[in-house]
Amino acid sequence: MVNARGGDADNSGASMPRAPHPLHQPQGLRTIQAVAPLERHRIRMRLLDAVDEDRRDVEVLLTALQQAVAEVRGLGGMVHLPGGGMSGILYLVADSGLPESMTRPWLIIPVRGTAPPSRAARKDTITWQPDLAPPDPVPGRDPAALWPSRLPAGIGHLAVPIPGGGRRRGALSVLFAPGAEPSAAERAFLNEVAAWMSGRLRSSGILNPSITLLRALENGPGPREATRWDVEGVPSITYTWDLRTGGLTSDRPVEEVLAGIDPEVMSGGIEAWAALIHPDDLPGAVAGFDTGIQLRGGFQNEYRIRRQDGTYLWIEAGARTITDEAGTPMKVIGTLRDSSETHATAESVGRALRHMSDGFVSLDTEWRIGFLNQAAERLFGAAGDVAGALLWNVPAVRAVPGLEKRCRATAAEGQPAGFDVPWPDGTSWYHLRLVPVPEGLTLYITDTTERHLREVERVAAERAAAERAALVQRITRELAEAVTAQDVMAAVAEGVMTPLGATGLIMLGVVGERLTVVGSRGNSERFTRLLDGQWTVRDTTNPVEDALRTRTPLYISSPEEFLKRYPRTEILIWEGGNQAWAVLPLAVSGRGIGAAVICFGRPRVLDDDERTLLTALSGLIAQALERAGLYDEATIRARTLQRSLLPQALPKLPEVTAAARYQPAKQGADVGGDWYDVIPLSAARVALVIGDVMGHGMAEAATMGGLRTAVRTLSELELPPDEILGHLNDIVGEPGTDAFATCLYSIYDPVTRRLSYASAGQPPPAVAHPDGTVTFLSMTPDPPLGVATPPFETLETLLPADSLLALYSDGLVESKDRDVTTGMSRLAELLFQSVNAMPTSPADASDLDALCDTLTSALLPAHGALIDDAALLLARTHPLDAENVAEWPLPEDPVAAGQARDLVRAQLADWDLADEDLIMTTELLVSELVGNVIRHAGGPIRLRMLRSRVLICEVSDASLTTPHIRHTSATDEGGRGLQLISALSQRWGTRHTRTGKSIWTEQPLPTASV
Repeated sequence: MVNARGGDADNSGASMPRAPHPLHQPQGLRTIQAVAPLERHRIRMRLLDAVDEDRRDVEVLLTALQQAVAEVRGLGGMVHLPGGGMSGILYLVADSGLPESMTRPWLIIPVRGTAPPSRAARKDTITWQPDLAPPDPVPGRDPAALWPSRLPAGIGHLAVPIPGGGRRRGALSVLFAPGAEPSAAERAFLNEVAAWMSGRLRSSGILNPSITLLRALENGPGPREATRWDVEGVPSITYTWDLRTGGLTSDRPVEEVLAGIDPEVMSGGIEAWAALIHPDDLPGAVAGFDTGIQLRGGFQNEYRIRRQDGTYLWIEAGARTITDEAGTPMKVIGTLRDSSETHATAESVGRALRHMSDGFVSLDTEWRIGFLNQAAERLFGAAGDVAGALLWNVPAVRAVPGLEKRCRATAAEGQPAGFDVPWPDGTSWYHLRLVPVPEGLTLYITDTTERHLREVERVAAERAAAERAALVQRITRELAEAVTAQDVMAAVAEGVMTPLGATGLIMLGVVGERLTVVGSRGNSERFTRLLDGQWTVRDTTNPVEDALRTRTPLYISSPEEFLKRYPRTEILIWEGGNQAWAVLPLAVSGRGIGAAVICFGRPRVLDDDERTLLTALSGLIAQALERAGLYDEATIRARTLQRSLLPQALPKLPEVTAAARYQPAKQGADVGGDWYDVIPLSAARVALVIGDVMGHGMAEAATMGGLRTAVRTLSELELPPDEILGHLNDIVGEPGTDAFATCLYSIYDPVTRRLSYASAGQPPPAVAHPDGTVTFLSMTPDPPLGVATPPFETLETLLPADSLLALYSDGLVESKDRDVTTGMSRLAELLFQSVNAMPTSPADASDLDALCDTLTSALLPAHGALIDDAALLLARTHPLDAENVAEWPLPEDPVAAGQARDLVRAQLADWDLADEDLIMTTELLVSELVGNVIRHAGGPIRLRMLRSRVLICEVSDASLTTPHIRHTSATDEGGRGLQLISALSQRWGTRHTRTGKSIWTEQPLPTASV
């Protein structure tokens, strides 16, 4: 390691060690090969132990390397060790038996490379490679270009790790002749030699490459002169750092260039200067100096130093290492200048980009992401996850069809361009603008969803205006009372067919460009199917097109006349069996919507009065049919909206078996606000919710959807029932919100069998006990949401196993003929009768579904007479058996993590969860959770494991601090624990308790265990 002054801990300067001559071999070593291998190994280790303690590190390494190569009959060997401050690099510090051309590519190699020394040092394991290959490149140096051209094929390469402090390790390498491979005993001997090396190395010594190889690296021997580094027009100070003494001198007072810096800092030497460097920048600054001294070259850095008032300024430092004739670093000469203004400008621009409302992404020439701001992170993912990735590999980008092709085509033009794309969520639109820059491209992302929504709303408003204009037309009493298209069909059939003696009626509507059958009377089903979709509004070979185009009724008195006008309709004439027709165009506001075709069973010529009547009726029929179509669409839309706002399916949970029913009020386009939900929570708990927004209509349905979404969101925060109702009360009671709602929120804990609940205006739930008795939960409901004054009251009750809960809205038990109390008594009676007739322990929710049907049919009137929406949620509770729960106290000591791992492994074995991946992952999760508590929290620590639909692990402590995942940089020593927990678990979170908090994780169980 290089110390702060760049010198060796044991010598006065950072001298470059010369390769020493091999030690004289002891008497008898010539015959050492005749000794048994194990005895021979022991002899060589005793020889190494005899090496003098005052030998320099490189001499020690070279002696050990020579013994190692000789013993395993290798071609030669090398020793690589990490540098003092340049992380991620291994230096060649000793070699034996290899020519300079062979060792030159190995002078500097990356720790994260694939070469055997890199892998051995990084993974702390012996690594064998049967065919020698160049190491991985490092910045500015390509070993493949230095590789010898006439190297024999098949040379083996074995590397063993040299242990070191912390995670910094080196490697001992030996090359073997083609076809030779070291035995297990030889590998063990090399491992022993590597351990001996580690023990003999001086912890503070500096190990440098040999001078021959260093000169080859720098393309020339001898001392180097410092190059002038300065920025034109910017004041700078030139300093000299004596590596032997650590002293600093400068050509001018430091305060003239670096305002506010202690004028006496130079007299304090390098350590006084290092004390001024910002703690976050110190590692990088030291690494920069260390690397420059190691490589005997120039280096440049930027860091912050502290002013006398405690603030910091940015400086740019550039320097060059000066060596003596032997290549030993003697001093460092460099310049310093104030770069605060430049850095402040860059930071200002960076902050602006980071927090701008539009997304901003910087891409290199290969479409890799270099930077993205917060708005872009919300679309693409966290910067730590996508930085450096190809734009096309980001899931959100990959999900947009054709986006890569459009982006590449736009970039190929070399001009800024943009286009709109729909986002994969199906609801959002974004405008992407690509701007070429010298280093690649910049991508601006603007949310245009509102603009697209406004356009859609504009089109919808125009369509609605045309429909409203059609509805104001005058219609007859019979058609005015018609609601649906079938009602219109019935009204026309009853009002037209009998007076005119018609035998059939067909109504056609325009769907797209096709004419489809809306309704039919007096015609065969075969004929109706044949006609459906047969004609189009642009087909001039059919009578309906003529009537719609001219807006004039068309009268055909015989089949012959029909065939003469429309010769391609012969099959329809014979299939229909009619003899005369009256085709009435149905148009509203100049828009053809279809036709009414009146059919006669005999040839017939209509008189003028009949034709006048039918002409007048065509407008009325069109108005009625248009209104009926609007009503049908609105009803379907309302029902679809209502169903979409409720759960599409209740979750299947081992702790609760649930079924539900929702019954809307009387037929119409208005929707209600009754809702229910079943929400899985942490620790196998389940939230059961039911609510009712007062009133009917789209606004109430929207409020209901917002409340249900808010409940699910608040449930993710692990809040108790009273706090959740408090937040809902704030939402409903916002200024300008003219709404009231009732809600009951309950949480069932299968471990304790306790149900905690709070109510805002909801009737009390009914509980059917396993013995058949039915009771209502004791409570005094708080006022409805929107008028209540928190806090709400949370109550608890203990539920026997397999209890049946019935949560309901007031529409189920209250009607115009029955008050709430009577309805609740009737509900209890029905539950008593039904539960006693049900199986003791139903295996699924089918019995509860049948019970829902029984209760709703008995309590609710006919659908058309229902004046209020009704919701019913049935839930049968199942406790978590004691054998599926394990809990232990842990000491407030770092050893708790190890104890937790042992407890986890033992418990999983007891549960027959022997999957090794599950065991290792669970151990790691629990270890991280306990470690975080030991480091950041306090108080009694407990570990709990639950086996339910998933494997749940909880670590509890007395702290109320909620942990949060944060972004970490490459140099941070901590902060990755929660990232690891998030990556390894299916879900995780924090739940506050009366005594502190619990951090929990969920993992899927192996398929065979579910």
